[in-house]
Amino acid sequence: MIKNIAAAATLLIASSAAFAAQPNTFYAGVDAGKTRISNDDFKETSYGVFAGYNVTNGFAVEAGYRRMGEDERGAYKASADAYSVSGIGTLPVGESFNVFGRVGLTQLDARVRGPGIREFNGTVRAVVGVGVGYSFTPNIAGRLEFQKTGSDIRNLSAGLAYQF
Repeated sequence: MIKNIAAAATLLIASSAAFAAQPNTFYAGVDAGKTRISNDDFKETSYGVFAGYNVTNGFAVEAGYRRMGEDERGAYKASADAYSVSGIGTLPVGESFNVFGRVGLTQLDARVRGPGIREFNGTVRAVVGVGVGYSFTPNIAGRLEFQKTGSDIRNLSAGLAYQF
């Protein structure tokens, strides 16, 4: 019985490696989602781009840009952008599925413009995230991710990545 379980686990791990991220490769992608700031009424559509380097099968370094959203109220317009650098750990969970976690830093830039006002606020915060990925082919993967920046900003996004 134990030999059968060990054999099944070995086959599962071996088959998941077929679509696993190959070490020493680059990837890039796009995503779209929803950003919410809990201390405000800000709940907007977001979109972003990212690029990364697979250091090993289970660890990557990734940089990204996300337009967190825009809000217009009368003559006033607010927008927020995020620039991030993260380490991403990935664990295969089947032939094409994986789960991953993110830890990094984000530079948040917020702008408010309107009659007689032009404000800019930039701050650096920690970012953490969890997600699931699915490899459609050895080069194309989809992912669904939840990120939390600081204590009050949350983002849920879906994206596609291409591995070079």
